[in-house]
Amino acid sequence: MIEVIPAIDIIDACCVRLSQGNYSEKQVYSKDPLEMAKKFESFGFKKLHLVDLDGAKSGEIKNIKTLEKISNNTNLEIDFGGGIKSLEVAKDVINSGANYINLGSLAVKSPDITQTIIEELGAKKIILTTDVKNGTLAINGWQDSTDIELISFLKDYINKGITQVLCTDISKDGMLQGTNNTLYIDIMKNFPQLYLVASGGVSSLEDVIKLNEVNIPAVVIGKAIYENKISLKDLSDYAC
Repeated sequence: MIEVIPAIDIIDACCVRLSQGNYSEKQVYSKDPLEMAKKFESFGFKKLHLVDLDGAKSGEIKNIKTLEKISNNTNLEIDFGGGIKSLEVAKDVINSGANYINLGSLAVKSPDITQTIIEELGAKKIILTTDVKNGTLAINGWQDSTDIELISFLKDYINKGITQVLCTDISKDGMLQGTNNTLYIDIMKNFPQLYLVASGGVSSLEDVIKLNEVNIPAVVIGKAIYENKISLKDLSDYAC
């Protein structure tokens, strides 16, 4: 069964959501991320996707205190991303309570540093984060496009030991218009052993069911929860 992972995106220590990565169109949903995390845990969710959007934009982690607070006050397994640019920072994130770190822009721009992090922390601690727009990768909080093709990029890192990938279709993210199942099916066709986490566009329970039907291992859900498009009670059936 597909695993649902709720998301908390942080700007200025608040829970927010963007539309298609546009920082000028943020919506604040809560000023207390810990309260939100506890709510997710109360419905049986085991994992949390926590993103420092300030860090993703600036290239330097800004909300590590939020990570510490959630880690110290819940039993959630947390994957954390946004602004991780070195082995030292990656270690700080793990020491601050993250179970996994998300590496996205760094993996594109600095493969040597990324390889060092993989070797030092172990591939099982890394979730390769790929943000896709029109079939190629975007970086720096989705602000900058590249000409790097997704499948070849994934192949390179899977050969380096990566087993977990989070893939966001930027055109779908925050739009509540359904998921890009064609993209995720293609990834799984190429890498059937992968623990793929789909992200972007979930608008209803039906979207989750469809992803489950095509055997996508996991999905991150944010805005659909905050906008009450899907109830946590219904999603709790997928809190593996």
